[in-house]
Amino acid sequence: MQDIVNALLIRGDTVLLSRRSAHRRTYPDRWSFPGGHVEAGESLEAALIRELREEVGVEALRFRQIGSLVEPQPQINGDVVYHFFEVTAWAGGEPQLIGDEHADLRWLEIDEACDLPDLALPGYVTILHKLAEPSDLRGC
Repeated sequence: MQDIVNALLIRGDTVLLSRRSAHRRTYPDRWSFPGGHVEAGESLEAALIRELREEVGVEALRFRQIGSLVEPQPQINGDVVYHFFEVTAWAGGEPQLIGDEHADLRWLEIDEACDLPDLALPGYVTILHKLAEPSDLRGC
């Protein structure tokens, strides 16, 4: 079983989505979130911090896990569990594309993100709705 972390960076009433590059093996040219594979011996939290640094150049300072999803097509994409983290504070300024894993970054309101026709996983809608729930991280 492969673990993958996903960061849902929150800025005001918006969440950061990343469009996967067209050359990616899984879910090419689909909207997702910054994140990636958890390495052997690495905690989910350590992977989250590392992946954000590598993909968008920021360091997560305040975050909480808000859910997980199992890969809906394991016969195609393998046995994967996606772990989602709400990130409400980070250092390093504005997230920016680093490398070629993603083709675009976009801040969207939760409803806008849920309405995207090309989300990588349909289960993202459930995860995005969890952001509307009160959170101590956002002072609600």
